[in-house]
Amino acid sequence: MSNFKIFSTGIVAIALSLATGCTPTTPHDQTTSEAPLAQSVQTTESPSPTASPTASPTTPGQNTLSSSDIQFITEAAQGGLAEVQLAQLALKRGTSNAVKRFAQRMIKDHNPVNTQLEKLAKKKGVTPPTSLDSTNQQVKKRLSKLTGATFDRKYMNQMLEDHQNDVSAFETEAKQGQDPDVKAFAAQKLPTLRAHLQQAGSIVNPGSSTSTPTPTSTPTSTSTP
Repeated sequence: MSNFKIFSTGIVAIALSLATGCTPTTPHDQTTSEAPLAQSVQTTESPSPTASPTASPTTPGQNTLSSSDIQFITEAAQGGLAEVQLAQLALKRGTSNAVKRFAQRMIKDHNPVNTQLEKLAKKKGVTPPTSLDSTNQQVKKRLSKLTGATFDRKYMNQMLEDHQNDVSAFETEAKQGQDPDVKAFAAQKLPTLRAHLQQAGSIVNPGSSTSTPTPTSTPTSTSTP
């Protein structure tokens, strides 16, 4: 009987030992509990959104001129081209020495001014004309058919009318222009324009130094001095 109790007690002890040894924490449980922490760290370390790009600066030479300043530059450049090409025609088809001297002065005075105006136009964002417009093409075409004294008379009447219009346009720009650089250009060239007008008047009406006659009706063009 005593042996049976000892045996029973031993079995109970072994059972308790086995029961207490079967409750270890599994590695799987540890991994599962640590996963949310890893995800949390990854979320907090995500990069901030890229800043939106800033607007690009204004392009140099952007056109900021008033419409009247643009019109003045365009017409003055167009007229400058016409003055040179018509003067070259006068040297070929004219006969009067006075007309030829005037034509030579037109080429001498206009070529550098045309270059100056072209640089000013591009600085202000304006594309100047590089060829004659339809009006000046018609003037050149008509004069190209003439020779001798007839050419001299028609050419000088054209120059007289052109320079009367030019002096008026340059005076207006010098007084009322919006852009200071364009205004300064107009004011700077006015004395030469007036001298051209005076010379043209003296050729059209020899002996008159105080006034210029009204030229015969011809297509007009705007020129630079």
